[in-house]
Amino acid sequence: MITVKAPGKLYIAGEYAVVESGFPAIIVALDQFVTATISPSDTFGSIVSKQYQENSIFWRRQGDAMVFDNRDNPFHYILAAISLTETYAREAGRELGVYHLSINSELDSADGKKYGLGSSAAVTVATVKALCQFYHLPMTKSQLFKLAAIAHLSVQGNGSLGDIAASVYGGWLAYHSFDRQWLAEQRQTQTLTALLAMPWPDLKVDLLTPPAELRLMIGWTGSPASTSHLVDKVSLVKAKQRGEYQTFLQDSKACLKRMVHGFHTGDLAAIQTELRQNRHLLQVLGDFSHVTIETPILKKMIAIAETAGAAAKTSGAGGGDCGIVLIDQAIDTTQMLHQWAQEGIERLNLNVHTVLDEPVSHV
Repeated sequence: MITVKAPGKLYIAGEYAVVESGFPAIIVALDQFVTATISPSDTFGSIVSKQYQENSIFWRRQGDAMVFDNRDNPFHYILAAISLTETYAREAGRELGVYHLSINSELDSADGKKYGLGSSAAVTVATVKALCQFYHLPMTKSQLFKLAAIAHLSVQGNGSLGDIAASVYGGWLAYHSFDRQWLAEQRQTQTLTALLAMPWPDLKVDLLTPPAELRLMIGWTGSPASTSHLVDKVSLVKAKQRGEYQTFLQDSKACLKRMVHGFHTGDLAAIQTELRQNRHLLQVLGDFSHVTIETPILKKMIAIAETAGAAAKTSGAGGGDCGIVLIDQAIDTTQMLHQWAQEGIERLNLNVHTVLDEPVSHV
């Protein structure tokens, strides 16, 4: 039996701009995981998730194809990950097997609350990792990112894939998204083996070391948001508001460059300054695109945190889900947390998850 894990994530800064090729974001991997367990089977296979007990599916082999006994299921990301990884396995000369795959996610609460921690990305990464071990396919982090990114993109169709990077690399990272148009064109002519070996235009992943005094705190608003729908909405206004959108992109890139420099120099005050600036840029984007990035409860969460001496903003696409706080460890946050609780904001007791087993930078 093979068991692997992939962590969830939160965006710290650079949201929306990061969906454009080469534009950066800072993301952090968290110590809540999706666990994938895989074991061989002689007859039929199964895909089971504790989160979707009533939708477990069974399948068998017909040649290299997976034939399902029930097609209507919520496992699109898992199935895309299986399809891509098995294509790669066949290219590597592996014979396809039958197996039971079990998925268990800690990224949503036991009663089904969605926190916005990137569960679809972590599910995709965990599935790819498990199958690569099952088929004895050696895989660097760079290759794992690329294979999982192709699988995730085939389902979601948009987004930066930064959440995939966080699940693969762990820790704090600066991520520049790759050119998805280039990838779409290459997929028409290249094998997966060739694609995974190529440098991808604009892709860059660098791990960051936070200042020792930096403390990350996460507040959950109680209302989930759909990242893909919000990104779609912003995409619709790109052409109409071209000048304002281009200004937003360049300002976001400059802000993130200064913020990354703050990490490299261990300057918490500089990081906090740029977090506030990134919040301002997202507010401007929300205004001209008519997308509600900061909901009223997120505004309250941020205001309470700022009063306590922290820098705070929405995380990810906004519209609900989580807000993040960067604060000096020395500051007492008791009053802040009390005020959050009064407003119905739940502090998520999560920590940064760091992967220590591989080199820190891949392109």
